[in-house]
Amino acid sequence: MEEKQTSALHKISRIISEFFSPLVSLFLFFVYKSVHEYSLKDSVTYFLPILLIIIIPIIIWLIWNVKTGRYTNMDVSNRVQRKTFYIFAAIAVIAYLLLHYIKYGSLDFLMLFILILLFSLQISNFFIKSSMHTAFNVFVAGLFYAISWKIGLLWLGIAVLVGITRVILKRHTIKEVFMGAAIAFLISFLYLYCSIHFQH
Repeated sequence: MEEKQTSALHKISRIISEFFSPLVSLFLFFVYKSVHEYSLKDSVTYFLPILLIIIIPIIIWLIWNVKTGRYTNMDVSNRVQRKTFYIFAAIAVIAYLLLHYIKYGSLDFLMLFILILLFSLQISNFFIKSSMHTAFNVFVAGLFYAISWKIGLLWLGIAVLVGITRVILKRHTIKEVFMGAAIAFLISFLYLYCSIHFQH
């Protein structure tokens, strides 16, 4: 009976963890932001470059590395394997930032903070394998909070739930989950502070 409960708990944790992976959570935020802030035409103009330059290349990179055996899984749970993932993800975000700057003559403020989060997690990875799932969901909660405080708090609850699933699935220790959350809280606070003081 206890084994079945544990198995059910693991299955539920896996579903939650996979659904609220960093890419999916960011994808859901960008879809919401596109619909909430732009017309249909402007939504496509805003979201399509993010999809083509960042999200799809990262998904292809993950699938290819898992298939070739360079990564153990799509979560890139291995600390050593994670180094190349952070580099590739950062390159994709930098490519988007450069193209955005060339086209509009300004930096995409939000993407700049995603890059800062990636660099922070990469630095942290030298000392502790911070939970990317937790970090990105806490950050997404901050992004939602800037648009709607209710959705922001709801997503913060999701981030806590995701952090718990990472421990249940033994992908991270409690310390690694807290470290991911702490990094994301700091960067989310800086993002919210800067968007209030430096953006119209």
